[in-house]
Amino acid sequence: MLLLRSHRFLLPRCLAYSAFVSSYKSALGSPLPSLPRPRSMAKYSTSASPSPSRFLLRQLFEKESSTYTYLLADLAHPDKPAVLVDPVDRTVDRDISLVKELGLKLIYAMNTHVHADHVTGTGLIKKKMPEVKSVISKVSNAKADHVVEHGDKIYFGDLFLEVRATPGHTQGCVTYVMGNGPDQPYPRMAFTGDALLIHGCGRTDFQIFTLPKETLIYPAHDYKGFTVSTVGEEMLYNPRLTKDEEAFKSIMENLKLDYPKMMDVAVPANMVCGLQDLPTKA
Repeated sequence: MLLLRSHRFLLPRCLAYSAFVSSYKSALGSPLPSLPRPRSMAKYSTSASPSPSRFLLRQLFEKESSTYTYLLADLAHPDKPAVLVDPVDRTVDRDISLVKELGLKLIYAMNTHVHADHVTGTGLIKKKMPEVKSVISKVSNAKADHVVEHGDKIYFGDLFLEVRATPGHTQGCVTYVMGNGPDQPYPRMAFTGDALLIHGCGRTDFQIFTLPKETLIYPAHDYKGFTVSTVGEEMLYNPRLTKDEEAFKSIMENLKLDYPKMMDVAVPANMVCGLQDLPTKA
C-alpha cells in the first residue's frame, strides 16, 4: 500500500479564530516551531538533500475557473509514480497526455476539498485510467477510493505528502504538504486548495502557519496572475490574515460575491468523484 496512516503527531482539527489570530501574531516575532519527524518515514542511502532532477512539479492552469492543477512525480523511482492534485474535468485530456509524454505512472488523483466552481477531473481520469485511485478527505463525506484524515501520509515512490486538516473554506478542506526529511524536496511545498490563496483566503487554519517561513504555497486558484507564494510572505502581506478578528469578519461579510455559477452542477458531481449524469450544455 502506498497510502499510509500515522496519528503520532495529530494537531487540533481547528483552532478558535481568536486563538488563531493571537498565535499567528506572536509567530511573526518569534521563530516558528519545528515539526516532529514522522515515525514511519523511510530511511534512504543518499546524502543531505535530494537531487534536483528527482522531483518533478508541474503547475497547470484551467482558465474558466482559474484553477491550478499540480502534477508531482518521483523521477528517481523505477516506475516514476505521480499524483495529480485538484484536476479539472475540462483539462483531463491535457493532463493525461502530459503524464504519458513524461513517462510517468499516475497512481492518485487527489482533491483538496469538494469544489464549487468546477467539476473535478477525478472521475474522468478513472474512466480513462482505471488503475488510478481517487483521494479526498473523510470529513468531506464525498466518495473516493481513499478517504484521508489529518496526519495521513500519501506515498508516491519514495516521496510523500502529509495531510493537514485546514477547515474554514469548507469543513473538509485539507492541505497536502510535501514530506520533511533529507530525501524530500526543499524548500517544502504546501498545496493549500482554497484554504489559503496568494495574498487572500476564505479562512485558513493556523496549521499552515506552523510550517517554516520558506515553505512554498501553491493554491488551487489565482485570479491576479500569481503562481506561488511562501508562508512568510502570507504572514506579512495577506490583506485578510493580517487583520484582527473583527476586521477579518467585516471583510468577509462585505465581499458581496456572486453565487458561484457552477455550484449547482459542481458540488453534486464532486460529491461522487465527478461521476454523474451531468446536464447537456445548450
